Amino acid sequence: MTTSAPTAHPVKLRRSLGLWAIVALGLGYMTPMTVFDTFGYVSDESGGVVPLAYLFALVVMLFTAISYGRMTRVYPSAGSAYTYASETIHPNVGFLVGWTALLDYLLLPLVNALLLRQYFEAFFPDISGWVWVGAYVALITLLNLWSITSTSRVNATLLVFQVVLILVFIGLAWGALNAGAGNGTPFSIEPLYHANVQIATVISAATIVCFSFIGFDAITMYTEEAKDANTVPKAIVLSLLIGGGLFFVAGWFTQSLFPSVEGLTEGTALPELAYSVGGMLFQILFVAAAVAAVAASSLASHASVSRMIYVMGRNGTGPISRRLSYVHPRFQTPAVAIVLVGIVSLFAAVADLDFVFSLINFGALIAFTVVNITVILHFAVRRREVKTGSQIVRNIVLPVIGVVLTVVLWLNISSDAMIYGLLWLSIGVIILLALTRLFRRPMRLSLEEDQVISTGDEGEDALLAEDRRRLDSNE
Repeated sequence: MTTSAPTAHPVKLRRSLGLWAIVALGLGYMTPMTVFDTFGYVSDESGGVVPLAYLFALVVMLFTAISYGRMTRVYPSAGSAYTYASETIHPNVGFLVGWTALLDYLLLPLVNALLLRQYFEAFFPDISGWVWVGAYVALITLLNLWSITSTSRVNATLLVFQVVLILVFIGLAWGALNAGAGNGTPFSIEPLYHANVQIATVISAATIVCFSFIGFDAITMYTEEAKDANTVPKAIVLSLLIGGGLFFVAGWFTQSLFPSVEGLTEGTALPELAYSVGGMLFQILFVAAAVAAVAASSLASHASVSRMIYVMGRNGTGPISRRLSYVHPRFQTPAVAIVLVGIVSLFAAVADLDFVFSLINFGALIAFTVVNITVILHFAVRRREVKTGSQIVRNIVLPVIGVVLTVVLWLNISSDAMIYGLLWLSIGVIILLALTRLFRRPMRLSLEEDQVISTGDEGEDALLAEDRRRLDSNE
């Protein structure tokens, strides 16, 4: 295995993101307004306990978030699960993990463009969807090309707008509940538990809402643009907890106010919910916040997936890889990768939302499972850090729980997601065979960072340096 020197790419990504800028990008990716759009469907699927479904998904994601935080300290590269699997298991495995995760990351900007197309087609049915998609994707692509700093600022503004409207919704719901609507009180335990709750339906609903949490893991894509890469693990946990808190509280008040979803549209309940609690004016503002949420998610998801493509291109060979790993000398952004994501997003003009949604969770669950496994392999197997009770808990127990909980979600994904996800994975295997000439040529690794950040464990830095020297040698 041959590692290319970082000097092959003298233009690097600009380190300009602070802790809260990264947290905001993660929250923008997660799209807090999603809880309202999917409320009807999730309530029906969970048996009327939407906040419990979000709480279950949050617990699953929290174990995985801890694993992401630990691995990003070890390998501070923008490649996320792709890098961790490549370095810890094997570059071929890393490629397949990256390829599969790419399915999620690449489709989310397309989903956001598709949602925006539907919003505008509802208001202007005579104008072709291509017009809205083309203009919107061009704007998002240009903002991402300009700089990650400008992307972060616009994302933060849009995020604040939607959070303020969510808080207003909660306030209006509180007043309505105290006036006797819904359950008649905001303190009822019914949204979390009632006699008809079944664990199977809650898990099935959690599988759906785990899509809402995709975003905390994408934060690792900004590692090479963080002012201090040590802040990335903290940003991962903060974005997950803040986002999970918003989902849970909003879900609680919505479920309290609407214990029955009869009459609500499953896929687009948001306008109806807004009108019910605040009338026409609030409905207009709430829909505007939903559009802002889509735009914020577009900016964050477009930025993160372009970083993964950039890293995978940096690790490849040939003219295509060189193009994908190109960094604009003035803007210091992965320009070709950003444009490529924009081109894929244009298919939102003709794509079907149900089909795209069926593919989203497949790659994320693979990435989550593998990242938990890499913690075990790196710390427990390679480093043999299992000498104390604390080490056993951190290096075996917690990641194993993360794997088990993720597998539980795996067992509940739709058959369409499994079929099309496996088809995408098969294409990745074929590409891997071509790139490696039937495994006769090793995949190449190229970490942009030459130094490994301390994990705080005694002797860890020396062991990491030894691993890096081992990686730098040929197989």
